[in-house]
Parts: sequence; C-alpha cells; structure tokens
Amino acid sequence: MQDWLAQRAMRSPERVALFFRDAQWTWRELDARVNHVAAQLDARGISQNTRVAVLMQNSDAYVVLVHALARIGAVLVPINTRLTANEIEWQLNHVHARFLIYDNANSATAAQATQSISELRPISLDELQSLTFPPNTKQSFNRKSKIENRKSEISNLQSPVSNLDSPHAILFTSGTTGKSKGAMLTYANHWWNAMGSALNLGLHDDDVWLLCMPLFHIGGLAIVLRSVIYGNPVVLHEAFDAGAVNRAFDEQRVTIVSLVSTMLRRVLDARGEKPFPETLRAILLGGGPAPKDLLERCAEKNVPVVQTYGLTEAASQVATLAPSDALRKLGSAGKPLFGVELKIEHDARDKVGEILIRGATVMQEYAEDAQATQRAFRGGWFHTGDLGYLDDEGYLYVLARRNDLIVSGGENIYPAEIENVLNAHPAILEAVVIGAQDAEWGQTPVAYCVVREKISANADELKMYCAEKLARYKIPSEFVFVENLPRNASGKILRRELAEQWTRMNVDERGITNYKTRARINPEANNSA
Repeated sequence: MQDWLAQRAMRSPERVALFFRDAQWTWRELDARVNHVAAQLDARGISQNTRVAVLMQNSDAYVVLVHALARIGAVLVPINTRLTANEIEWQLNHVHARFLIYDNANSATAAQATQSISELRPISLDELQSLTFPPNTKQSFNRKSKIENRKSEISNLQSPVSNLDSPHAILFTSGTTGKSKGAMLTYANHWWNAMGSALNLGLHDDDVWLLCMPLFHIGGLAIVLRSVIYGNPVVLHEAFDAGAVNRAFDEQRVTIVSLVSTMLRRVLDARGEKPFPETLRAILLGGGPAPKDLLERCAEKNVPVVQTYGLTEAASQVATLAPSDALRKLGSAGKPLFGVELKIEHDARDKVGEILIRGATVMQEYAEDAQATQRAFRGGWFHTGDLGYLDDEGYLYVLARRNDLIVSGGENIYPAEIENVLNAHPAILEAVVIGAQDAEWGQTPVAYCVVREKISANADELKMYCAEKLARYKIPSEFVFVENLPRNASGKILRRELAEQWTRMNVDERGITNYKTRARINPEANNSA
C-alpha cells in the first residue's frame, strides 16, 4: 500500500480536502504542506517508529502533523488536552515517547509535563515553520533520496505504509473505568475500519464529513484517515459548538457527522423546529447506549440518526446500524462491520452478556502493557467489558459497561433502563445512574439528574414517576440534582467519578452506607416542588 495522502493527491489533486475556519486546502496543497513539515520533523531526528506525542487543539496544523508523521513512519501518540500535567507525564513515560509537539494553548502544561523527562524533547508548533502557511517548496521530504543516500544504514527499511501491520498510532483509552491504556493501532486497523464503514454507510461523491470531535480521540482521528482513503473533504471545527454544527449542516452541505448523545441533544435544542437539510444523510451516534427518548425525538423529527458501537481498540466502529434500519431497529447498534466478528459471552439463563470481538480492525496489543493485553485477549477474542445482547436477527443492543452493572439483591439492573425512563421526564435534561453500596441489598441505584432551566423537580415526584414504569427494585433510592455531569473529552459520562464522589460523601470508614433520603435541588431551578 502506497502513502495514502500521496496517492490521494495524485488521484484527486484539485478536490478540496479540508475546510478549517475560513480557509480550505485541496489534496495537492495539503500534500505539499505535509511534505514540507515531514522534512522539518526528519531534520529534528524524528524517524521511522519514533513515538511522537501531540498535545494540540483541533486545527489544520494537527491534520498536517497526522499525515506528516505517517509519511516519515513515526508513531503518533495523541494526548488529551484536558489531562493534568501529571497525567500527561505518566502517558509520555508509559509509551516511551521521544518528542512532544504542542501548541500555544497547551505550552504551560507541556512544559510542566516534560520537565522531569530528560530523554524527551518538546517541540512547539511555532518551531515548525509553515504549518499554518503555504510551504516553502525548497525544503521538502524525499524518502527515496534519503534511502539512496543511506543505503548502508537502512538497507532493510521498508516504506512506512508498505506494510499494513506497521504501527500508526497509540491512542489512550478514555479511562472511564480505571487507568487508561495505550491501544496500538496499525494501518491495517484503520484501513479495514474505513472499508467496513464505507460498505455499511455507502460512499457518495458529494460526501462531506463534519469533524467536531477532538482529534486525540479515535472518533476524530478516524475521520481524518477515512477522508484521505475515500477522497471526501472534512469540515474541521476547533471544538464542539451546537450553533456551528447547525450552520455547517445548512451552509456547507455536510452529509455525515459523528456525535455522542449530549452533543446531539444540544444540536436538537439549538435547532428548534427548523428541519434538517436533505443533504444530511447520516448522524452517527456513539459514545455509549443511546437514550431511548433521544432516539424517539429524532424519529419524530425525521433526523437521520444511526446508532454505532465502537472502541478505541477497534479503530472506531465495531457495529453500526444501516440507515435503512434506523427506524425498524430503534435503539440497536446494528450488525458488525465487514471484517469484524462479534459474539455475546453469556450463560444459558440470560441472553445478556459481555460483548466479544475479533477481526482485522482490532488492535494486537496495549502498548507496554502485556498484562492488560493478556487479560483483554482470551480464547482468541477481545473482551470489550461492555454488556449487550443480540436479537433474533443478529442486531446488537448495548446495555452498559460490565463495571456499571448494578446487582441489587441478586437482581441485575442495567443503568440505561432507568436512565431512559428519567430522561423522558419533562423536567430532566439528563440523568445518569450508578450503583451505590447498600448494607441490605449489596447495591442500590442512585440517580444523578440535571434539571432543565426554570423547571422544578424533587425526589418524591421522580420516585412516583419511576414506579409507574419500573419494577420496585429498579427505582433509585436517591436522587442527586447537579448542574452538570463529569465527562471526558469525547463526551462520555465518567460514572466512576460519580461513584467515587458518592462513596466519599455517604460511606464511612467501615464501608457502611450512612445516609437518609433527601432531595437535592438543582440551584439553577427557580423553585422546587
């Protein structure tokens, strides 16, 4: 396989590759910028298999770096810009990164994170000239000439993408259930994920993909790589903004976008009653089980939502609902993509179990973590840690993370079931349910709720509402009203943080829960019922 960007620039030189802010670049222009930056990276000692961390906000410069590092054969290590300096330092040390490229917005954090790592060299974006300006064509990267000049040193060196099993990137998992791990993804993982997605969603000549997720997340990075494989342009946003997303739908003829539930809610709220343009053909909804009320709201408004289930370890999508099944299989994540096998590991009494996958999109290992790799790969399958089931037609329904399952008095309780009920209440903007320790039942569900502005709610009211729709043991024993919910950079709710917070506030040093039922009112509400 040839250099993907070079091949795309050869095939579609004058087609637009990237929109960012008020500028745009063709594939030919992007390829030239990448070639120039690759030369600068090479001159600084970055070479094949060098692990290079990138701590930057979404920008055209970030896209250039993704392709430039691939051209050299270096391994990209995207770093979450929301992490603390200590967390970043741990990740850099863990994967033995040798360079850290950062922008001005993250310069202080980069300096703090790297001050104690003597073997790592930080490089500011300002040092890499022409990342944001037209390239100086006199300085360019030419792998062929370098190979000719150093045959004795690199006689066994292959082109970085001639071997699809070569490492492309190490992406750290979201860490929603514990310490994050570095998933080692190859070019083959990205290639087959792009192929599987295209076979499911189809490829249209006029496709434009809106990228408003962070590039350090697999959901963002995958879009950049798919665009060069497919040849479609990307509209890149610096960060998520519901108004900007709606304007992109209306003004830039966006056809596909990837969102998580919180993003989609905000887009719908910001849009009001204005219909979505016919050019928008798919909103991929991922990041966890989709709330039923949100899917029903989209169905009522004819919003083209297709649920997807994906993992960092599988280079993004694992299963995605086909657009033709969006209404017939509301709530399903669809069937596995081509190249992916999926099964549910469960006992004979219950069709719900852990989701297991294998195939060409699945990583081979966690970087520098043989124990975590061994735990994840058992019996030839990757154990996702997610719970779900397959219906009679083989469609996947994702229920929860295994660690989120609540076992109360021997009964299994899936948080998503309770959340779906609460999210349908007119006063609730968003709800998340965790399992709290309970001396009598082992665990009991506790609901954290964000109340809509100017609307009141209290615990007694919500308990009565749940009692109409849920079995008694599923009704939350406590309702905690908060202004917002903790999330990671990709928008996933950090249930672990809520569980830890609950334990600190309500469990004594003996491990005994000590609380009384109480209604905590959202301070944004004008009054309480």
